[in-house]
Amino acid sequence: MKREIKSYVLRQGRTTPSQQRALDELLPRFGIPFSNSFLNANQIFERAAPVVLEIGSGTGETTAEIAQQNPALDFIAIEVHGPGVGGLLKRIDALGLTNLRVIRHDAVQVLEGMIADGLLAGIHLFFPDPWPKKRHHKRRLVQPHFAALAARKLAPGGYVHAATDWPEYAAQMEDVFSSSPLFEKGLQAMQKRPLTKFERRGIALGHPVRDLLFLRRQE
Repeated sequence: MKREIKSYVLRQGRTTPSQQRALDELLPRFGIPFSNSFLNANQIFERAAPVVLEIGSGTGETTAEIAQQNPALDFIAIEVHGPGVGGLLKRIDALGLTNLRVIRHDAVQVLEGMIADGLLAGIHLFFPDPWPKKRHHKRRLVQPHFAALAARKLAPGGYVHAATDWPEYAAQMEDVFSSSPLFEKGLQAMQKRPLTKFERRGIALGHPVRDLLFLRRQE
């Protein structure tokens, strides 16, 4: 059986006691268990509102801030790393956020199995692993099959907002989405977003940060 290529590795980062408590106590409250059935966002958030999916929320500092700044939107964050999920859960609890939930699972499997076609108003992809070595480029998340999957899950007019500090990956992202007949390039004057931890690290190293916006074409 062919092994599925993952766009991440599960690093054995240290989970602090407070992060572990959050995983034990808060994940049942603010987490959405993975399943192979489409989720009901109206039921989860107890209202009808546009839904934005963030892939790779890290420790959640930026994710929580965006959710706090946009109370009219509902957000679902996907993250696989335990310390990051624990950190985000703590922020949700501390800020009393009712419009943000977490799924600890592979993003592609979540999109395929849990997100109904046309559900999403937007997808955030901030500083995904660039896999800089050429032999690892196949592990990058943004590939033609991902663009096709994202197009299915976005409502017409929905957006993908991606950001990276690797110029070569930015060029690949632009090529992938520009080559899809289902997307058109959006204006660069997009919504402002808080700096992420990875972005601050990249800036400190002198990496140029680039944001890209692509819109799901109206059918």
